[in-house]
This record gives sequence, structure tokens and C-alpha cells, in this order.
Amino acid sequence: MLFTMTGKHVEVSEALQQRVREKVEKLPRYYNNINQVEVIVERKDGGKPSVEIIARGERGDVFIAKETGDEIHACVDVAIHKIERQLHRKKEKQRDNKTAPSMDQIVRTEGPEVQEDVA
Repeated sequence: MLFTMTGKHVEVSEALQQRVREKVEKLPRYYNNINQVEVIVERKDGGKPSVEIIARGERGDVFIAKETGDEIHACVDVAIHKIERQLHRKKEKQRDNKTAPSMDQIVRTEGPEVQEDVA
């Protein structure tokens, strides 16, 4: 999985980058098809920091989470949690679609009952 982390108007420390990398490496447990994660840490005009996480899947799936707060570490935690929820929801939808009965199965089980003529 490709991981990139950039800082805009803020310096990203090695410790923060390592912490984010550890959390991002756990994302495939929620959805296996992630092949790229981009994390952008930004501070506008000396204000509050914001974190944006963009996770891209193999089939063109894109998951985006943004968080603004007082502390960068807290923003990262909340944004990671948002991405985890999105990935979990996507995986659940895929699993539900695979286990849903086909129209052929529905018609066979719920079709009109045919009464047999016993002579």
C-alpha cells in the first residue's frame, strides 16, 4: 500500500508520521482493496490544524475524511475513525450484496402454488 503524508504550512514530525503510518497500516482489516492512502495536514493562517485522509481502492473507490480541531494528533485519530467507518460500511454492503438471493431464487420460493389434481 502506497502511503504519503504532506504538510501544508506545518511541519510534519517524524513521530507524527510514524503514528499515522501505524494507524493507516491497520485499514486493510476493514477493507482489503485499499492501495493508496494520502494524508494532508494543514494549518491555515496560524489557526486550527486540519487533517484530510484520502484512501483509494483498486476499483476506483475513494474514501475521504476531514477533521479540524485544536490538536493535530486528535484530528488524526478522528479522521482515521471516520475512514474506518466508511471502509467498514463498504465491506458490509459488498458482503450483503453477495449473500442476497437472486431474483430466480425469489421467484421459485415465492411463486404461485400449483395444486395437483389427484385422480
